[in-house]
Order: sequence, then C-alpha cells, then structure tokens
Amino acid sequence: MHEQEQLFIGGEWVTPSTGARIKVISPHSEKPVGSVAAAGTADVDRAVATARQAFDEGPWPRTDPAERVKAIRRLATLYSARRDELAQIITAQLGAPISFARRAQVGLPGSMIGAFADIAAAYPWQENRPGVYGQDIVLRREPVGVVAAIVPWNMPQFLTVTKLIPALLAGCAVVLKPAPESPLDALFLADLFTQAGLPPGVVSVLPAERDVSAHLVGHPGIDKVSFTGSTAAGRQVATACAANLTKVSLELGGKSAAIALDDADPATVAKAVRFSGMGMAGQICNALTRVLAPAGRLDDYTDALTAELSTIRIGDPSDPDTQMGPLVTRRQQERVRGYIDTGLREGARLATGGSAPPTGLDTGWYVQPTVFSDVTPAMTIAREEIFGPVIVVLPYRDEDEAIRIANDTEYGLAGSVFTADTAHGLHIAGRVRTGTFGVNQGYSMDPAAPFGGVKASGYGRELGREGLESYLNTKSISIAQSPSPPDSAG
Repeated sequence: MHEQEQLFIGGEWVTPSTGARIKVISPHSEKPVGSVAAAGTADVDRAVATARQAFDEGPWPRTDPAERVKAIRRLATLYSARRDELAQIITAQLGAPISFARRAQVGLPGSMIGAFADIAAAYPWQENRPGVYGQDIVLRREPVGVVAAIVPWNMPQFLTVTKLIPALLAGCAVVLKPAPESPLDALFLADLFTQAGLPPGVVSVLPAERDVSAHLVGHPGIDKVSFTGSTAAGRQVATACAANLTKVSLELGGKSAAIALDDADPATVAKAVRFSGMGMAGQICNALTRVLAPAGRLDDYTDALTAELSTIRIGDPSDPDTQMGPLVTRRQQERVRGYIDTGLREGARLATGGSAPPTGLDTGWYVQPTVFSDVTPAMTIAREEIFGPVIVVLPYRDEDEAIRIANDTEYGLAGSVFTADTAHGLHIAGRVRTGTFGVNQGYSMDPAAPFGGVKASGYGRELGREGLESYLNTKSISIAQSPSPPDSAG
C-alpha cells in the first residue's frame, strides 16, 4: 500500500487543509493499492501564492537558461535511477502491463527529459533583428509565469513530462494537478525536484478531485493552463480561462483514421493499428480506431485485424508476459461495453471481441479487444471517442471518399495512411485535417515533433521547439540608433 498524508507545495511536504482522502483502487484486483491526501481549494490558493512568489521574486525565472538545463539534466539522472519503482507504481494504480509501463509510461518520458533539455540548450533565447525604420530590435523569450498543468490518468508520466519539463526549462513555476485515478506516480516525483536543485516554490503537486481542479484553472494567479483531457472538459477549461484572459493550451479527444490505400498490405496495417490502438487497452487519445479500407477488400482488413488482435495476451498487468491489462475504472469499463452494445444495436457486424469479459477474468475491469466491420460513418461507434480497445472498419469506394470519411469527424488529432507510394502518402497527409499524421505507421510521438490537434481536438502544441515556446512570451525591445556626433571642425 502506498500512503501519503501530506501535500507537496513549493518544495515542502505540508499538512493539507482538509482531511479528505483519495483512494487508489487496482483495476485488476479491484482492491485498494494506496491512498493520498486530497487538496482543497485552500491548498490550491497556498500553492498558487507560493508559485507566484517564486516566479515574481525568486531566482528561477532569472536563472541563466544554461543553468536551468543543467538542473533538468540532473533530474533526468535521478529519474532514470528510479524508473523501475515508478513503473511498478503505474502498473498498480492503472493496470498498465508492467512491460508497457517500463517502456512507454516511464522509459519514454525518461528519454524525453533529456531531449527537452537538448532543445532548450540550443534555443535562441535572444535574437537581434534590424528594424525597418532605423532602430535596432531585440527579441527576448521570457517565461510566461505560473503554470497550472492538468494531467489525465491514461499516460500520467508521459503527459507530466511533456508539460512540466518545458515549463521549467522556460523558467516558469508549476502547479501540477494529477488525476484522482493516478496520484501516486506524481507524488513519487516530488522529492526528485528538490534533489535536482530546483529552488523552493517552483513546483507543487496537488492531487485533487475535479471541483478543486476547476478552482485551480480559474485562479487569477495562474498565467497559463496546460490541459489534457476530454473535449467536454476542455471546453469548460477554455471558458474558465477566457474569464481571466489566461493563456491555455488544450490537448483533447480524438477519433483517428488509418487510411489503407489499394496498394497497402492488410497485415502491416493490422500490426500498426494494434500498436497504436491497443496500448493502455485503447485508452490513448491519438489511437488509430477507424480503419478505412477499400470496399472490395473489406473482409481482408477485417480478417487481418481479427487475427492480429486475437494474439494479444490479456491478464494480470504485473505479469511480464501480459500485453493488455484492464481499463482504469469500472465506470470506464461500463462506458466501453455500452459502446459495444450500441454498435450491435445499430447494425455493425462484430468480427471479434464483444462486451463479455475475457475468458477467465471475472474480476477486474477488463474488456476484450473488439473489431466491428460493416460500419457506416453515421454510426455512433464511428463518430464518438470510445477510449477503449474497440476498432471499427469502414469501407470506401474511392480515394476522395476515403478523405471525406477521414475528415467527417469533430476531431482532428492524428491519423495515418498506408501505401507503397510514400510520395502519394504525403499527398494524402496534406488532405486530412489533423494536427499530426503518420505515413505507413501509427503516428509516433517524437520529442522533436510538435504534437497537438485541430477542431475539437484542441489547440496549442506540446513537444519539440514549439512545446517549449508555449511557455514563453516574446518581448520586443526597440533601441534607437545613436545619433552622429556633432562636427567639431572650425
């Protein structure tokens, strides 16, 4: 059992303002694995005030960027030494298979910390530019201020790192708010910040329920909100930020399409969809969940997906051989099962899976990998984000119809095309309206490549140079050129 009685505010462990607790339940055993103190609104006020003082008066925003880079590199070293402990915590609280937790939930974020430090080390923090009207122009990139980083439960370490590290490198102070389903890994990190040499006040970690999150988002002491979550919640965050004119970036839902062109290989597409769509039991925002197949080859793609997904080993997430674990909560399990029942009711053909629990797994919030064929674009399962291990296969008659179907969604987060002609794949990428796209792969998140969506998938970018810049303001300074000295001759 992981127990934490205190909150981490500004580099110190402090007594919370309330006696409220957050219980963490194993999605596999359905038994408690931990409990932490729940922050109240008074704790939010305290954390924001501490961050405000650290930013307005403390050394971190005024520290040379090269020194901030050194501190983050120290954090990367500390993080690397604790990766296995962190992976086990994530497996216990989220049901992520331990192999996936080590690789994607902890290993990938660990490597990204160093990659972000490299980006900051090479970043042009100041630029000189000649003015049009004779003056000299100096551009300075300065930290945006106090950041509220709101992280969901599905990939908590990855999303914490993509928000927290660029914000710190920029010189910001951060109040990190993990989801109530996944507070343990965030609190585990807290002591590492102090060990890495971050000044007091720069980082706070506040596990809290959603009403307290709303108080944080709407707090007048916050300069920037970085939010990842559902589109419905994102709209509420955007409205709250508008009231204070608070800067905000939103990474929201998705319903990404994998377009298989006539020359694509069904087995290759099926493997890519498995990699993209089944990670964390399908609880990934940029998962490829719609497969668009040529009408004449619909059965080929349905059969390939069925064969590929049938090899997934489902079970105890602590077993190194397990490839897919449970969904994070009973509520999420019931939601996904409801979508499967809706698909059947609306006339889609169930190729594999279904709403019954996997064989031998009567305990735990499990859902079978599920494939629907004979799906039309109007069906609920083709339009709404399911956030579970459910793939739908839709036929198209020609390439133009495939593009129309791919774009016929409120979302625009990611997508892919599969073809033997890479140049043509790039052409298709230009016609699909998303923020990110892959050619012959499920979209792969690289530290150098900005990630984010369009339409109802949000706005703003994380990762890459653009991710760092989202925590910076650009200040323009005009300098008058010195007048010529007077002529001293006779």
